[in-house]
Amino acid sequence: MVEAFLADGATVFGVDLSWRERAHASERFHPVEANILEAGACERVAQAAAPVDRLVHLVGGFAGGKPVAETGDDVWDQMMNMNLRAAVAMFRAVLPQMVAARRGSIVAIASRAAVEPMAGFAAYSVSKAALVALVKTVALEVRDSGVNVNAVMPSVIDTPANRKAMAGADFSKWVAPESVAKLLVWLTSEEGRDESGAAVPVYGRA
Repeated sequence: MVEAFLADGATVFGVDLSWRERAHASERFHPVEANILEAGACERVAQAAAPVDRLVHLVGGFAGGKPVAETGDDVWDQMMNMNLRAAVAMFRAVLPQMVAARRGSIVAIASRAAVEPMAGFAAYSVSKAALVALVKTVALEVRDSGVNVNAVMPSVIDTPANRKAMAGADFSKWVAPESVAKLLVWLTSEEGRDESGAAVPVYGRA
């Protein structure tokens, strides 16, 4: 993602819990350490990167594996915090400056599970469905402000972590990270400014 946006000419502020090494050597990449689940962290990030023209919200998590009747509150809290509340806090932090500037773009990573739930992973599926609802609601709220807000719903992305977790799968059918990155760049560009309130499926060949 960093590579794609730098190639598009952007100055990138990359947020992580900790940066043991820079994600890119470019002078236009700025690492920011923050836990956006903590109160006030999103506002600090938004101020550090101000003015924010584009927010690409990649934060999320995957947990579960049990039926609803056996899924504990800890899993529900984890999924709702990571997949929904973090987005709420980050959106809330950047929207005032975008609306004031009457321009800006937000895109969040949801999941195919938002519209095609998976048995045994209700908390994950519900949290991603809630993220899509959040995106659509915010898009309606700011539609006259020059700000566009969208979600992308990938199927399984071909990452080292997913290959390790599903070693027997056919990786050729998974979504290439580069495909997602190119779509995110387009959705947040001037060319994609008329797209708002969309939940774009990116399913690969699965």
